Amino acid sequence: MAHGFAEIAFTPTVRDIQTAEGSRESYASFDQGPAFNHRLTEKERQFIGTRDSFYMASVGETGWPYIQHRGGPLGFLKVLDDQHLGFADYAGNRQYISRGNFASNDRVALFFMDYANRRRLKLLGRVRVLQSKQSEEIAALLDTDYLTQVERGYIVTVEGFDWNCPQHITPRFSLAEVRAQLAATEASPAGTVAPTAVGTSRGMPAAGSAVLGQGPLQLEVSALRQLTPSVRAFELRSITGEPLPRVSAGSNIRIPIRLPDGALVDRQYSISSDPNQQEFYEIAVLREDEGRGSQALHDTFQLGTRLDIEPPGSQFSLHEDERPAMLIAGGIGITPIRAMASALRARQLSFELHYAARDAAHLAYGSQLQAELGKRLHCYLSARQERLDARALLSAAPKGTVFYVCGPTRLIEAVNKTAQALGIDAERVRFESFS
Repeated sequence: MAHGFAEIAFTPTVRDIQTAEGSRESYASFDQGPAFNHRLTEKERQFIGTRDSFYMASVGETGWPYIQHRGGPLGFLKVLDDQHLGFADYAGNRQYISRGNFASNDRVALFFMDYANRRRLKLLGRVRVLQSKQSEEIAALLDTDYLTQVERGYIVTVEGFDWNCPQHITPRFSLAEVRAQLAATEASPAGTVAPTAVGTSRGMPAAGSAVLGQGPLQLEVSALRQLTPSVRAFELRSITGEPLPRVSAGSNIRIPIRLPDGALVDRQYSISSDPNQQEFYEIAVLREDEGRGSQALHDTFQLGTRLDIEPPGSQFSLHEDERPAMLIAGGIGITPIRAMASALRARQLSFELHYAARDAAHLAYGSQLQAELGKRLHCYLSARQERLDARALLSAAPKGTVFYVCGPTRLIEAVNKTAQALGIDAERVRFESFS
């Protein structure tokens, strides 16, 4: 199995339950490709190295699990290399339950929390205990600012890890974080300081801070869902509970975002929710490694974040006649396409949706689309060497079909070039690019 954590955690019984509950397909990619998530990348090393606490689970001879909280100065848990962690064990209540459990079973589960930024990492490994006489190895685990008696040390060999979604994590802040934010606010003119979290490079969530934007449409974040490891959905509702302005499929809204340096920027996102309802708008945002706006949005938007924005607009609209449609999406390009699928279903028009992604775990809205569209949904996963063939799709489309494509530039160019080669009228090929 490729995924280190899944190899351990996805037992036959777990897999049977995933199949029964309809989630097995979402994890199919965990079984494919070379081994991964068994060696720490820079992302995990930085995250672990800035924690001031974690939870540790062991299993005793009775078969019962035991969970212990471990805390200390920032970075007291040392990242030794890409497969080893270590920490010094200081004098405590002297029950020695974890120590006793490890004597008969060296398996350990660690859970790391970042409450301020709604992130969590779970890790499985094996423990080696260092006795006090092994002073050279223990010395590498000590914190010079934390002067108390050291009884032993622990070295954890990583077997697998996985990141959890932020859903249901209640943001909390340490005293140091709150004091730092208050000091920064008092020392700066009102509205010029963006909140920052002590001990991390991430921003603190925006709850309780000033309203973002100056538009007439007053919204707040009412729900969050992690759709894929890198795509998060944000539900936006009116602060008064009133119906929102009607939108057409393919509409987008400009979202104000506070960057870590205090700058306020706007980013445009497609509305992915069903345009036939007016209870909320939903946007799905891909966290990009080089995208300052998307990173700041993921790090700071939480339940209750307030936005005053301009009403939605649209430059990517569905045709109004009865011609059939073909929807083509790549990656995060599914956002306007999903709304179009909802609108076409309501109009009872003939259509298909063709969706390309890296693997099943990266199919944003994958399970929902499958439930809604059934055989009209066709997915292409590059991890399985599946390729969306633009020429085959356009050639087989019914006469008069209108094509809608959204995603990477290369996908849009492939569809446009194919349409030109097949003599398809340009009016029937409509696209939106996120590049």
